[in-house]
Amino acid sequence: MKKQVENTIKDIALKLGLSPSTVSRGLKDHPHINEKTKKKIKLTAAKLGYKHNAIAASLRNNKSNTIGLIVPKISMFYQSAVITAIQNKLHEHKYNLMICQSNESVEMEKELVNALYASRVEGLIVSATLNTVDFSHFDVFSKSNCPLVFFDRIPTDYAANKIEGDEFNGGYMATKHLLEQGCRRIAHIGGPLTCNLYRGRFEGYKEALKAYGLSVDNDIVYFHDLTAENGLKTGEKLFAKNPFPDAIFACNDTTAVTIIQYAKSIGLAVPSKLKVIGYSNGPLSQIVDPPLTSIEQYTNKVGAEAATMMMELINQKLQLKESFRKVTVPVDLIKRNSTSNNQKTFSIKKIQRSELKILPVKQRKLNVK
Repeated sequence: MKKQVENTIKDIALKLGLSPSTVSRGLKDHPHINEKTKKKIKLTAAKLGYKHNAIAASLRNNKSNTIGLIVPKISMFYQSAVITAIQNKLHEHKYNLMICQSNESVEMEKELVNALYASRVEGLIVSATLNTVDFSHFDVFSKSNCPLVFFDRIPTDYAANKIEGDEFNGGYMATKHLLEQGCRRIAHIGGPLTCNLYRGRFEGYKEALKAYGLSVDNDIVYFHDLTAENGLKTGEKLFAKNPFPDAIFACNDTTAVTIIQYAKSIGLAVPSKLKVIGYSNGPLSQIVDPPLTSIEQYTNKVGAEAATMMMELINQKLQLKESFRKVTVPVDLIKRNSTSNNQKTFSIKKIQRSELKILPVKQRKLNVK
């Protein structure tokens, strides 16, 4: 079957007796082209079946108006919420988003980095896999002065621009809240310590215990992928023999909800006999019974800040290499009945809108009231 020949701007120009540059400007609604001419150009383009070739345009202009994004799993609440915020912010700047997921595979992540670079994206935003410890495959972007921004799961020793949550304070607040409720045998269920998130939350957990004169009991500390299946297995181990923990700090809501369901199945009342706190404050936290106390991560702010930093790099408001920046987004404790001594329902704390000021320092914290 013969391939259909696509009409170009030159064909439209020939048809109308105009210059190709005039046609190009008319298709873009340039103010120097009068409305009558614009109308003729667009009508002729429609009749000829003209389609704008974005790939060819990006090759000519070295500008694709597309940002690449790599996340571990699109299905995760945190990631999907951040993706929405990133896309909304980029759309304000007339940029598109090319979304890829690594499926927690380092090899897949490497392939996606090279594929997006070859696709001529103007920048790359990344949340790394749980097992990414060598970040050298991102050099193809950093060494070519192509903007690179990490968020959430960020490298510790790799020089780049980064958006992080305040993981240490999140772990500290969660544990301190349980201690304030009278709990003293607090189990910790975290993710793999290869990931910055779970190292930070565990450090916060340890510091809160230390502030109360308690040490870490390794018999009630677990690290693994935070799936419902693994959460169930850990719950079975925690309650296989006395003494039982009187509280559990789970580093995601999925695990916390699984623990609540398992506790019910063995006749252990939450929160009177066991208090449970999660992390993320996703939809699950409000529909489980009892409603789950959790750590709010402010996904909208994370996504908006990642997109804003990317656009500032593209527009060269920030230097690509002279001073990499790290932005820390604060977290909040959202109290609900899963940790309450009086069974009172707590309202969700809301943040007020405030402008993010760009400070001339390498690291800053966002003020959330």
